[in-house]
Amino acid sequence: MSAPRLTTPRLTMPALGLGTWPMKGRDCEAAVGSALGLGYRHIDTAEMYGNEEAVGAGIAASGVAREDIFLTTKIWHDKPEGAAFRAAFAASLERLKQPYVDLLLVHWPSPALNLPSVLTALAEIHAAGLARAVGVSNFPSALLRQALALDIAPIACLQVEQHVMLGQQTLLDITQPAGIVMTSYTPLGKGEVLEHPVLRGIAARHGATPAQVALAWLLAKPLVAAVPKAQSAARQAENLAAARLALSAEDLAALAALPKNRRFVNPDFAPAWDLPLA
Repeated sequence: MSAPRLTTPRLTMPALGLGTWPMKGRDCEAAVGSALGLGYRHIDTAEMYGNEEAVGAGIAASGVAREDIFLTTKIWHDKPEGAAFRAAFAASLERLKQPYVDLLLVHWPSPALNLPSVLTALAEIHAAGLARAVGVSNFPSALLRQALALDIAPIACLQVEQHVMLGQQTLLDITQPAGIVMTSYTPLGKGEVLEHPVLRGIAARHGATPAQVALAWLLAKPLVAAVPKAQSAARQAENLAAARLALSAEDLAALAALPKNRRFVNPDFAPAWDLPLA
């Protein structure tokens, strides 16, 4: 079993992937191997996660052909200039033991971010074939619009926190018309969705789990992917099966009606977020 694929002029990626934060070492390597064995073909990591070596080892040991795997990594916000960004990415490739990644993202914006410089680095990395697609993560709408207006790098993806309690419609109004994939991290709301009565009710009607309902809600949106973290094979299989769950119009309406202002990832260095829609 594998997830459906999203295709745009700038990338083709499985809509459901494995998030690897905060797994480390042998646990991370085993989780990547398990996920690939189950049919996952999209693995998400980052320089800051401290697990690129383990992710690379899991891929190498899996027996799955590299060209069949969509691998994402991200460069941390302490590299706000192009030269530092390029050097950090070269180190990421070395840790991953990969000649390229499928998607390279700016992990977080920084107050010191030299946006044209970093976008130029992304464009050069992409042109060299070291990243087959490039994009950004945790950019609020004004900064995303600025990056797109500069038209320096072919931004293919925006990765942000998104789940049934944080809809990110302001950003979707930019990404979807532009043909940009939105990848949702923390798609299960740090586990809170698992106890939500509305999700539990929908899950019971479908013989599914609340986690599957939460993921299916995201995957029903055009150009939206999700990368839930799951360490055990059982949880990985549960999440992957969400790709087969078809929610009814009534289900989608009930989920759309939930408040969309619950943010779980908001570190001190986060940018000024868009105000959530009521």
